[in-house]
Formats: sequence, C-alpha cells, structure tokens
Amino acid sequence: MTGGARPRRLAVISVHTSPLAQPGTGDAGGMNVYVWQTAQRLARRGVEVEIFTRATSSADRPVVEAAPGVLVRHIEAGPFDGLDKRDLPGQLCAFSANVLRVEAAQSPGYYDVIHSHYWLSGQVGWLARDRWRVPLVHTAHTLAAVKNASLAGGDTAEPMGRLIGEQQVVAEADRLVANTRTEAAELVDLYGASPAKIDVVPPGADLDAYSPGSRAAARAELGLDPGDTVVTFVGRLQPLKAPDVLLAAMAPLLRADATGTLRLLIVGGPSGTGLEHPAALAELADAMGVADRVTFLPPQPAATLAQVYRASDLVAVPSFSESFGLVAVEAQACGIPVIAADVGGLGVAVRDGVTGRLVDGHDIATWTAELADLLADPARLQRYGAAAVTHAQGYSWEHTTDALLASYGAAMGNFPAGPIRRGVLGRRTRGLLKNRPRMAG
Repeated sequence: MTGGARPRRLAVISVHTSPLAQPGTGDAGGMNVYVWQTAQRLARRGVEVEIFTRATSSADRPVVEAAPGVLVRHIEAGPFDGLDKRDLPGQLCAFSANVLRVEAAQSPGYYDVIHSHYWLSGQVGWLARDRWRVPLVHTAHTLAAVKNASLAGGDTAEPMGRLIGEQQVVAEADRLVANTRTEAAELVDLYGASPAKIDVVPPGADLDAYSPGSRAAARAELGLDPGDTVVTFVGRLQPLKAPDVLLAAMAPLLRADATGTLRLLIVGGPSGTGLEHPAALAELADAMGVADRVTFLPPQPAATLAQVYRASDLVAVPSFSESFGLVAVEAQACGIPVIAADVGGLGVAVRDGVTGRLVDGHDIATWTAELADLLADPARLQRYGAAAVTHAQGYSWEHTTDALLASYGAAMGNFPAGPIRRGVLGRRTRGLLKNRPRMAG
C-alpha cells in the first residue's frame, strides 16, 4: 500500500448504525467505535469528515457537528423505528437518493473519497462513486460467507441477498480495507477479490481511555466485592457472540466454588436474534443454579467500560466469528488477560500463551477446563496482564488512521480519469449461488 494525495473531505457511509449510538445496544458495536474513533482522528489531521447514517428518531437533527471537523448527517429512509438490519435492504433506494441530494446541493467535486462500512453501506457507496466520480474504499467488518461457515447453534444463516450484495461491493470498490491478513485471504478466497486492491489495516483501541488502573477503585465504583474473582463478558447479547457458551462453561466452576468468591459479569444488551428472547441468558443462569453468581450490566460508555475491564481478573471473548475483536484489545490495554475463541481476528488480537489463551472451538467442557486452568493460576494471569498492556500498544487508533490515509491516497491516485469500469458477477458469485447455505426455518 502506497499513499498519495490526502482527501480534503471524506464521505463516510454507515447505513444501519450511527457512530453516536451506544455500543452494545441494538446493532451498535465495534463498527460504531471504528467509525467514530477514526473520524475524530482524521478530522484532527485536517480531513473534513461527513458521516451518513439512517435517522432512527424524529428527534435526530438532519446535521449534527459531533466533533470539530466531523458532521453526522441523519438520512431519512423508512420509518424511524420498527426496522432492524434485516429490513434495511428495502430502504437502500431511499437512503441512496437522499445521500445523492446532499452532494447535489454542493459544488462539483465536494467529496474526494467515499468510505463505506458494512455491505449495506457499500451498496450506497457504489452508486455514489459512479455519480460523484470519486473512489470508493470499503470495509466489510463482517462477511456473510464467514459467518455462515461457523454459525452458532440456533442462529440464522445470512441470506443469499447479502452474499450477492457483498460480492458486488467487493467487485466494485477501488480499495478494500481488511482488519487482518486472515480477512484479506477470505476476501480473495471466498469473494474473488484482487489482492492488489486490499489494504490490511488493523483497528485499534483508545489508549487514552483504556489503560491500567486500580482494581479496587473500579470494583468500588461498580459495586463489586473487592475479594471476588471476576470473569467478564462484554458485547452484544446474541448467539454470534456466544455469551451462552461462556455461561454454560462457567456454571460448573461457579457451583463448585465453596468460597463464594467466583463471579461472572456480563455487560451488554440483546441484539440480532438475541432480541427474540432478551431474557434468555438470565433464564439460563437460573436453570443452571448460578443466577446469584452472575451479574448483568447494561452497555456502558467508554469511561465506565474501562472500569469494567479494570475490575476483572479475566475477560472472555467466546465469539463464533470476529473480524478483529475490539473488546480483546481494549481489555488488554487495561492490563487484563483475555481468553478467546481462536476465530477470525482474535488470533491476532490475543497472543496465545503471552497475553491470554486462545481456545479451539466452542466445546463447553473444553472451555470449562481452560477457564479452570487459568483461574487456578493467579500468577500466570498477572504475567499475561502485564504483557497485554505492551501488546495493546501496537493497536492504537492513530496507527489505524495513518493506514487509512495511505489507503485513501492509493485509491485517489489510481482512480481512472476516463469511464469507470463496471464490475460483473462472475464465476465466484455463481459459486455462491450454487453453494448457498440452507436457511433456517
């Protein structure tokens, strides 16, 4: 990846979730954090950033200056509420039309680059790219083909419409930003992407917000016992993130703990298919006889979330699929070791045997054994935690911003001066159609 020109004004498209939303609620998660953190840092580097997202409330102002140099434009597309991510493909026409109207009111050449996040935004970005004649940089964040290959039990496969939509965006984007080399290989192997247009740009952590601190003070703030041993889950409560796997794995340890000091802390709100039964985890804890040893907290803002990490002895990230795993990096930045499933970007975010443990698969007994092994060795947890801080320093949002600017420069430098080449659906897409997953129903 070689840099070139720097954009004056960047159009960021984030259709289904606003960077102003609280991560851990609804569909808001790591992507929100990514968009918000990079937007602020790009603005500090002199790039004007305008973020287009769908309005979800009549109280949303059309334009909000969210930070110096960062505008959030709330675009009307469909009803304000009652829609989730699965309903939004039907609103892309309305969203796209209103995005194009914003640019049409400006002087020609108003935006220099488009950066779309998630496939829904990529569809809008593809249209805007051709109309505005500026390059499109796309970050998938998650890929349907990867998710469908490792579905949680009872979860719903991603539909063929998304698979085809992702294929189209991969074919049309001028640059593709992958979180890890693993994701880059998936784009090539599963979607036929050209390796020459992929930039590997790891996400980061806000190292000012997430840093080591007093465990005693954090527990006092959260109302946790200073003498407890706390294992923590942070994330959206849905099958993909596997909080039920962690709860089932912890249950035998909680029941066997005669001291009464072992506790599981679950921080987050229901999302995705988890919205169908939002009380499922609490009911599972009750059925397993450990409800009194499990504490549930709603999603937390960054300042309080840092205290959640600092209050923990161990953070668990048991997801079935993760493009990177921001929770793992944030926890390590606070000096907390992590046990994580060895999937996707978590193999990069966590250094196995140095800053934590990577677990192969989601077998409950295996997770119970790994957790027991770690919790029985406080000295090892302390060593992992110390190494975790150093490891996390390599994943700052400043590093991410540097790499994004280089990607934007490459996209601008290579953008064709003549007619834009149209991508076509080729053998790769026909293969996706032929081998489409069986839908749950």
